[in-house]
Amino acid sequence: MKLKNLYVAATSQHVGKTTSTLGLAASFKKAGINTGYCKPVGQRHVEIKNSVVDKDAVLFADLLKLDIEPAIHSPVILGKGSTSKYLDNPGAVDLSSAILEARQQLEASHDGIIFEGTGHPGVGSVADVSNATVAKLLDAQVVMVVEGGIGSTIDKLNMSLGLFREHNVPIMGVIVNKVIPAKMDMVQKYVKIWLDKQNLRLLGVVPYDNTLGYPLIWTVAKTVGGVIEYNNEKGFNKVEKILAGSLVDPESLKKSKDNLLVVSSRVLDEAISRIISISEAEGFEESPLCGVIITGKEPIIPASLEYINKHNLPLIRTELDTFGAVIKISKLEVKINRRTPWKISKAIELINDHVDIQTMVKLLRK
Repeated sequence: MKLKNLYVAATSQHVGKTTSTLGLAASFKKAGINTGYCKPVGQRHVEIKNSVVDKDAVLFADLLKLDIEPAIHSPVILGKGSTSKYLDNPGAVDLSSAILEARQQLEASHDGIIFEGTGHPGVGSVADVSNATVAKLLDAQVVMVVEGGIGSTIDKLNMSLGLFREHNVPIMGVIVNKVIPAKMDMVQKYVKIWLDKQNLRLLGVVPYDNTLGYPLIWTVAKTVGGVIEYNNEKGFNKVEKILAGSLVDPESLKKSKDNLLVVSSRVLDEAISRIISISEAEGFEESPLCGVIITGKEPIIPASLEYINKHNLPLIRTELDTFGAVIKISKLEVKINRRTPWKISKAIELINDHVDIQTMVKLLRK
C-alpha cells in the first residue's frame, strides 16, 4: 500500500513536533506500513560516517531500525555559519536537489515516508528551504502541530498556515498538543469550530504529560555550566522536581523519588542530615534524591559524601548561586532523545491514543 508523503510541521519550536512525528511513525509501522523517515533540513547535528546528521534522524534510526545514511535521512544541515555562506554564494550548493534526491531514494524503498520539519514554518527561508518550500518539493501533505490553547493557538495557526497557503501546499489537518487535561473538551470544541470554518481537519488533541519535560542530570549539568564531580555514570537519572536546600520537607520528598537537591556547599551537610531524618521517619528504603547540585567552593563534609556515594547520586558543582541555578533549570527546554526511552514510549502512547491515525492513513492512500 503506497502512501502520499507526509510532512510534519509546527507553529514554533518546542510544541511537540518530534514527539508527534515519533508517535505517527510508530503507529504507521504498527499498521504494517513500511515507513521511512527524513529530516530534510536540520540544525542540531552529530557526526556519523564522516558526515553530519540531524540529532532527530539518529533517534528515528533507532525506532525504525534504519541504517542511517546522512544524504538520505538528513540531506541538509543549516549549522552555525551556514546561512552567511549560502548568501555569499547561493549557487555553491544545490540544497533543493539534495532534498529531492533523498525523497527519490526513500520513495523507492518505502511505502510511506514521514518528513519532519524544523522550527517554525519560516525556518530555512534564508537558504530558500523554508518548511513550506520543502513540503512543496516533496509533494507532501502537511500536518501542523500547535501547542494547546484556544485564542493563541488559533492566532499562531492562522499565521503559520499562511506560508503553506502561499506555496499551495495541501494541509491534511492539525494536531493540538500539550493541552491541559482539564481543558481538553473545551479546546477541542472551540479550535474545531475555527478549523471547520477554514475547511481544515482536527486530527487530534493530545494532553500535556509532564514526564516528557523531565531532563536528565547530564542536561542539567550543561545548563548550569557545572561539572559532575561524583557518580558521573548516573547522568542518565531523570529529574522530576527541584528542591532548594532550605525548603526540604516531608511532603516534597513523598511526591517523587527523582528530586534534585540544589544547595549551597555551606549548608549541604545540614540538608543531607534533614533528608536522612525524613527518610528514616517516613520509611524510605531508597534515597528520594536523583542527584545534587552544590554552589560555592567549600569542601564536601565526609558524612555528606558518604551519603552521596552510598546512593550513587551524581553531584554537580556550579559557579552559579542557588537561586541562579534553580532559575536556569526551571527555564530548561527538554527535547526527546535516545537517552530518554520512557519519553519515547510515552510519546508513542499519547499519539496513538489521541490522534486519528486511521483517517490519516486513508487520506494518504494514493
